[in-house]
Amino acid sequence: MFQLKTLKIIILISFFSSMAAIAQTKGNVTGKIFFNYHYNMTEDAEQEGAFEIQRAYFGYNYTFNDTFSAKLLFDVGKDDGSAYTAFLKAAQLDYKATDWLKFSVGMIGLNQFSDQENFWGYRYIFKSFQDEYGFGTSADLGLNVEIKLHKTLKMNLFVLNGEGFKKVQDFYGKYKVGGNLVYNPNEAFTFKVYYSGQDSKKVIGEEPDVILVENPTVTNLALFAGYDFKNKFRVGAEYNAMYDGKKFSDAALDHDLDGFSIYSTYVINDKVEVFGRYDTLESNKVGTETTNWNSSKDGSTFLAGVQYIPVKGIASSLNFRTRDYDLASVKNDYFIYINLEYKF
Repeated sequence: MFQLKTLKIIILISFFSSMAAIAQTKGNVTGKIFFNYHYNMTEDAEQEGAFEIQRAYFGYNYTFNDTFSAKLLFDVGKDDGSAYTAFLKAAQLDYKATDWLKFSVGMIGLNQFSDQENFWGYRYIFKSFQDEYGFGTSADLGLNVEIKLHKTLKMNLFVLNGEGFKKVQDFYGKYKVGGNLVYNPNEAFTFKVYYSGQDSKKVIGEEPDVILVENPTVTNLALFAGYDFKNKFRVGAEYNAMYDGKKFSDAALDHDLDGFSIYSTYVINDKVEVFGRYDTLESNKVGTETTNWNSSKDGSTFLAGVQYIPVKGIASSLNFRTRDYDLASVKNDYFIYINLEYKF
């Protein structure tokens, strides 16, 4: 067992070393790490504090010519209780047909919440709303077409497996389809509309009494507006809704989620800025139930802090966050975080 693990490590080191050597002349290697220390101020908390690596990314970008380029990215994180599992986050080929038309195929980065995430600006501290609460995924297998309709308006359309980059396609081959419209009337304002739908099937019973039935279509709707005043002050707001799904990849009839996210940043100088954010998440009652189906997680989240950038490529933050649950029997959470992002 030891020899097998050692061999795997040697292979990985050799692979990444080869990529780095090639990158010196033909492309570029990228890396990004999210580190934090957090202290739990919640009453009777089981774990008071801990050091943590949230995620680590390692990738390689290569440009063939003016029209073709490729991207490879590995995402290493703590998922489903596993200690640092590596996932293939991106393995995409991009084809820029014209100045207004671009195709991407493979394991591709998605645009469902990328504009919101970039506008929020602090992914290393806290995920954007849809990512945090399971409304969507940042990458998936499929095809994306980006069309520039006007200098102020762009659109992208996609066909995807729909399960995200951590799962393979479901056995029955149902797809997720949808698109975005992003409108930038000027440098200050951004408006966005997103919609997608995914059909699914499920099996009820056991052999030999198996019944194959159609699951409901999981649909997603998102609206976003952002205002950036001369890179000095920015404020964004988004509304997100998901119908017939406990999660983007988990269809469930009449199980809905929706919520708002409002965030703002004030830039003091090129090294220091302060920020705040407020989220609300709510589910519905199903059938004759007296409580919302997601009541143990419904509630509001507040986050506020300061960011300091000592040098290009390194960002740090001291922030406070609280989670207030709608269900009285669930204790509210209170945390202090020190976050670091370092990238190359």
